[in-house]
Amino acid sequence: MNHVAEPTLIQSVQRAFRLIEAVSDLRDRATAKELSHRTGIALPTAYHLLRTLVHDGYLQRLGDGTYTLGHRMDVVLGRGRPARAVAQARPALEWLRDELRSPVYLAMYDDGEIVVAEIVDSPKVPRIDLWVGIHDAAHATALGKCILARLGDGEREEYLARHPLHSLTPHTVVDSRELRHRLEDSASLATDREEYALGVVCAATPVVTETVIGSLGFATSARQPDLAPARAALVEASSRVQRALALA
Repeated sequence: MNHVAEPTLIQSVQRAFRLIEAVSDLRDRATAKELSHRTGIALPTAYHLLRTLVHDGYLQRLGDGTYTLGHRMDVVLGRGRPARAVAQARPALEWLRDELRSPVYLAMYDDGEIVVAEIVDSPKVPRIDLWVGIHDAAHATALGKCILARLGDGEREEYLARHPLHSLTPHTVVDSRELRHRLEDSASLATDREEYALGVVCAATPVVTETVIGSLGFATSARQPDLAPARAALVEASSRVQRALALA
């Protein structure tokens, strides 16, 4: 009698998926203890898995210690940004990270939303935590402003009508007229000087193809406010990313 071999199952992978599902079920604001209780995963194990899921972008840890779905879920669920295109662009992102010694972010406009498609960092240059999702903070980020500046007037106004200008720091622009004025100067290089997070400045340049409106940016300490020396590398990397996306 032939016996069918049982499939090999990796328990840690199953548990990680259960945590992601639980975060979604709890409407994106769940503590580690709540997730442990809901999934039946021991709290110490849950912490280890949550830390890994946050690092890889599938979950995001907010400032109050709760967890929400991360930027990688936008990539998984997205219909208009095939993962192959992002994978092809990754060498250019890694080059920029090493050139500037800063974490690098790639954002895209997809189905009416601005989402982070990829983050490239390293232990030496860790990412800046996205404590508020970019879809709710495009007005306060270099990545978001760069994309908003590239949208047509109708698309931009429709986007701003759906996304209130929340104040994230004392430097966040929340006046719609002032934001529109600043966007006029953000089409080729957008900056964020502690508008999203105190102590952090960012710059971004556009990544535009026939099918993609996006932006490529990096983050650094506000103690290094002069972003001009990085502009050449940022523009070079943007050109490389555009070519990669166009070929995908």
